[in-house]
Formats: sequence, C-alpha cells, structure tokens
Amino acid sequence: MVSRRVVLGGAIAAGIGTPLVMSGLFSEAQAADGLPVTVVNNTGRFANKDIFMYIVGTDLKTGRQSFVRSGGRLTPSQPTDNGPAGFADLAIPLAANGSTTVVLPNMSGRIYFSVKDKIKFKVVSDGAGRPALQFPAGWVAGDPSFSVLHDCVEFTFNGAGMFCNTTMVDMFSIPMAITLTGAKTQTTGTLAAGGRDKIFAALRAVPEFARLVVGDNLRVIAPGHGIEAGLFSPTFYDSYIDAVWRKYQTTDLRITANGKVFTGRVNGDRLVFGGGVAPFRKPTTRDVLFCDGALAAPNDGVTGPVAAMLGAGFNRATLLDRADQPIVNPAEFYRGALANHYSRVMHVNSVDGKAYGFAFDDVVDFASFIQDTAPKELTVTLTPFGSSGVSTSAVRPVPSGSPRR
Repeated sequence: MVSRRVVLGGAIAAGIGTPLVMSGLFSEAQAADGLPVTVVNNTGRFANKDIFMYIVGTDLKTGRQSFVRSGGRLTPSQPTDNGPAGFADLAIPLAANGSTTVVLPNMSGRIYFSVKDKIKFKVVSDGAGRPALQFPAGWVAGDPSFSVLHDCVEFTFNGAGMFCNTTMVDMFSIPMAITLTGAKTQTTGTLAAGGRDKIFAALRAVPEFARLVVGDNLRVIAPGHGIEAGLFSPTFYDSYIDAVWRKYQTTDLRITANGKVFTGRVNGDRLVFGGGVAPFRKPTTRDVLFCDGALAAPNDGVTGPVAAMLGAGFNRATLLDRADQPIVNPAEFYRGALANHYSRVMHVNSVDGKAYGFAFDDVVDFASFIQDTAPKELTVTLTPFGSSGVSTSAVRPVPSGSPRR
C-alpha cells in the first residue's frame, strides 16, 4: 500500500507507507506515453466556461517544480511565467461542451480546479535559489486566491503506476470523485446525495468546529489550519491527550504495524515502545491535528507506522477505548466530544465511507486513495454542489502569516 504521504513525497508530507511491490504490469516506456485524464463537469450549477483546470507539481526526473498546459507537455516553472500582475496563469480551460481530456506526463503533484475565477500561482525562489511554484492556501486570508472557489486532487504517476486521492487534509470546497481505470476500475471521493450541503450544516452544528466554515459555504478549513487562523482552540485535545498519558502509565498500549506488535508505556513525558521504535513525547492538539511534531512519522518502517497508528487513534478518539490498536471498525471512530469531527463529517457524507480528513486517515484503509500498476485513464468528476451558496461576501478574516505548503 502506498499512502498519500508517499504519493506526495517530502515536498508536502512525510511518507511512511510500506514499500510498493513492483508487479511488472506497467513499464517506464508505457508511463512515458502519458496517462489520459478526463474531466467531467457534473456540478449541476456551473458551465464548463466557468471552470478552470491546473496541473502542477514536480518533474520526477529533474526534481523541478513544473506545470502542464492543455498539450500535455511538462514545463519547468521559471520567473518569466509571472505575468504583469506578478502571477502565473497556468489555467487549462475546459472544453466548451462535454468532457475535457489532457494527457498527464510522469510527475507528482496536484490537479486543481477553480470556479468563476482563476487561481493565482506565483513562481518564487526556494531556499536554494531554484524556481518554485507557490500554491494557493485557502486557509490564509492574505493568499491571492483566498476568495476563489477551488480544490484539488493529488497524484503520483510514474513507472510503477498511478497513485491518487481526493483530499480534505487542508480544506474542503469542491465535491469531486476520481475513477482510475486499469487492471481494474476503482472510484472514490463521491459524496452522498446533498453531501456538500450536509458537510457545511453538520460542521456549523458543532460549536468548536463552526468557525472553520469560510464565508457563505465557500469552503471549510481543517482544524489544524483553524488553529493557525485563530478559529479553532489550540487546547481542544489537551484533556484527551492527558487522559491517554495517564492510562498508559499503568497499562500496556499494544500497536500492530507491519505484522508486528509493539508494546508501549508512558514513562514521564514519553511514550516508550520496544522493537526499535523511537519514543514519543507528549503531543499537543496541533500535533494531533497535523499528525506532526511529536507524532511525526519518519519513513523508516518502524517508528513511522507506529506514529501513524497513534495519530489515527487520537483523531478518531479510540485510544482510551481499547489498548489494542488500530481499531478497524468505523462504528467505533469519532465517539465523544473530543474527536476530529471535521474528519467524521467528511466520512459520514462519502458514499464509500472513505475520505482524507487528516494525514493518517489511510490507517486501516479509510482514505479516499486508489492506485493501479497498469493505469489506462483517470477520470475526475466534479460532482453536484447542492443548494448551498458559495458567495465570498461573508468571508471571515484569517491571518495571513500562516505557512503555505
């Protein structure tokens, strides 16, 4: 299994998945021919002329941040891409009628969509002075695309195949589904009927999460970014974290990962396991929601998988219920007030029950992630919006100092 974190690599999130077994079904030569990506507009609200597509990411051969235009050629970004207003117009307009198909080259990145307005990408310099693309950050009011309705799909396409997912890890705005056709046909990301409306209504009904909704249902931002924006409590999980630390001072915590059982106990401010697992310091609420900091997962096959199980246990609020983790029954997830109800709402409103509500949502296969070692086509369907508004007129101010990914 290759997780979203492996798909995106170190540029966006740390990988902890188990190694991919190469099947030989798909060759580098086949990958070089490209993969057709077809976009279907089923929003029920917006015409094709109102929707723009963007394919951005990393050239796997050179490591350069690049983009794709409608012709399918992978183009390295450079400062001259920034127009007179200081931004790069990387939009691919959809066909006037029907579906739109673009051939995807070998790369790892994101397929963005925006409605009515274009996303303002910017070519900047990275720490080494190389050109880099600045992606939109829908949780930061100072971002030039903050008022634009937009969302994305994540992917890696290489000689091993196609690995892709829908994601709500940072935010949710545009409902979309992905279908990957190859050795088999797989679909994920589809919302239940009225799902977009239900997501916003459900989160508005939970007081601690209500402020995460931006504007008149323009988007909802993930609670970790809500902490950065001053819209979510930085101590939300603290009492739950304290209770977990107390429990496992006198009780063994047993985590099964990669076919092995790792047993841990809290010793002072550290959760200590055997078997070569690095000790975990006591996490903060922010660590839990971002699955980072004290819960960072190195790609080492030992500490990383255990960190993933801990992150999932905290977000799903299962660590106090049972000493043997991970719990695989979704009926036992998100019970009680101190749980990641943002993620819960995403899962409840997905047809297959899968979503990427937090970074370790792939634990026990509950993420909206699909892969194929012999891909033939990817279809991205922009699905019905429902009746809720998407006006930016009531957008709440969000501090602009939060980091972009």
